[in-house]
Order: sequence, then C-alpha cells, then structure tokens
Amino acid sequence: MAWENQTFNSGFILLGIFNYSPTHIFLFSLVLGIFTVAFMGNTAMILLIYLDTQLHTPMYFLLSQLSLMDLMLVCTTVPKMAFNYMSGSKSISLAGCGAQIFFYVSLLGAECFLLATMAYDRYVAICHPLRYSILMNQKICGLMAACSWILGSLDGIIEVAVALSFSYCGAREIPHFFCDVPALLILSCTNTLLFERMIFICCVIMLLFPVAVIIASYVHVIVAVIHMGSGEGRRKAFATCSSHLTVVGMYYGAAMFIYMRPTSDRSPTQDKMISAFYTILTPMLNPLIYSLRNKEVVRAFLKMLGKGKSREQIA
Repeated sequence: MAWENQTFNSGFILLGIFNYSPTHIFLFSLVLGIFTVAFMGNTAMILLIYLDTQLHTPMYFLLSQLSLMDLMLVCTTVPKMAFNYMSGSKSISLAGCGAQIFFYVSLLGAECFLLATMAYDRYVAICHPLRYSILMNQKICGLMAACSWILGSLDGIIEVAVALSFSYCGAREIPHFFCDVPALLILSCTNTLLFERMIFICCVIMLLFPVAVIIASYVHVIVAVIHMGSGEGRRKAFATCSSHLTVVGMYYGAAMFIYMRPTSDRSPTQDKMISAFYTILTPMLNPLIYSLRNKEVVRAFLKMLGKGKSREQIA
C-alpha cells in the first residue's frame, strides 16, 4: 500500500526547458515553428508517397514509415510541453508519463531498425539491381517495416514497465520537458543500478547492431559505386545514399550521446538540449533532406500542385 501511495496517487512535475524571459519566449515560439514544419512536412511526405503511384516502391514505402515515426515522435513530446508552458501548469499524470516513455522509447527503437533496413535496401538496389525485385519485394519490405515497429514496441513495453515499477518520492520534479527514463530514474527511492545496466545493454543492441548493418551495407555500396562505369549512375547512387547517411549521422550521433554515457557524466541541461535536437529538429529536417535532394519527390510534389491548380481553374 505504501508503494501504491508513492507511485500511483500522484504524478510528476516537468520542470521544462523554458522560462518566461523574452529570450525564452522567442525560443519557445521557434520550437512551435519547428514543430509546425515537422508536422506538415512529414504529413505531406506520407500523403505524397501514398497518392503518387510512381512512388510505390520499397525505398519510398520505408521513407513513408520513417515520416510516420517522426510525426508520432514529435507529437509525443511537443504538444504536452507547449500546453504546460502556456497554461503555467507543469504537472503530468503517471499515465501520461508512462505513455510518453512508451511512445518515445518505442519510436526511437523502431527508427533505429528502420534506418538499418533502409541502408540494406540501398545495398540491394545498387549492388544487386537485377535481384532487387526478388530480395526487396512487397512482402519482404512490409515484414522488415513490421519488425522495426514490433522490436521498438517491445523495448518500449519493457522500459515503461520497469521504470514505473520503482517507487518515487521527494519533490517528484523531472528536470526535463518530457518523461525521459534517465531523468526519471534520478527521482527513484530505490536502487536502479541494475535497470540502468539493462538500458545500456538495450542501447548496445538497439543502436550498435543497426549501425553495424548500416556500415556493412555502405561499405559494399561504396565499393560498387567506385567500380561503376557510368558517371551519371555514380551521381544518382551517391544522391540517394547521401540523404540517408545525413539522417543516420544526425539521429545516431545524438542518441548515442544521450543513452550511452555513464550516469555520472550526465548533465540535465545537456540532455535537454540534445533531446530537443533529435525529438524536434531532426523530424523537421528529415522530410526536407529527402525532398530537396530527391528529384522524384520534387516531381511528385509539383505534379500534385499542378493537379490542384487544374481543379481550381475548372471550378
């Protein structure tokens, strides 16, 4: 009953990232602007890939899954942060905190595996073009995407179940703008060392294994591109791969910095800034990187605009 009183009868306080000084009001407005661009950009990418039949290929299907994950990720943290800031309330219920942890961890894990799948897709397309339709058919592609979602969700279920099984006491103030597991563990009244080690092992699996797949895929891709006789083929291969590598570098770099450091080296300010980068800024940049550097996406977008204008003229 004591554990029940400590854990279930009260929520937490999110200390947030902004105060009400003019500088922080400007930064908060900037974050809302970034959120809006991220929301619209990823939604547009999903709709564009769904509506344009020429984009119904494994590469663009996986890209639509990435956009869906980014859309859900940015909606997991920013709306609650914005509501708390504008209302002056800093509270979050236990259920709300658990939901944030589940979706946040699940989506991060799912993106890790999806980015590895996308690297494998580029490897097959460039190194085995004649067997591409067999090795990356609709069934295999769908299975890979489903596995990414399932593995990410399993990680989320485990972490939220264990994190909320601890008792929390004291002020229950989380030094973050959302319920992040490392920030939450600081408030625990019980010894969390074993769980922290488990998180580290999960990070090794969820981050380093996909990174190994990505590196192996791109080593083969680079060798294949170097031996290409056509300069146009080289440029096209590097264009499609560079977009993916840019996203991988931003995403994995920030995630490793946050989750693979010892607890003693953590700084709440650093954690908040890096978390803001890959939960808010990266979801905005991903559709821009893929759309601005991809002629097929630009073509599909202009085609949709052209149809819209034609309909307006007819009306």
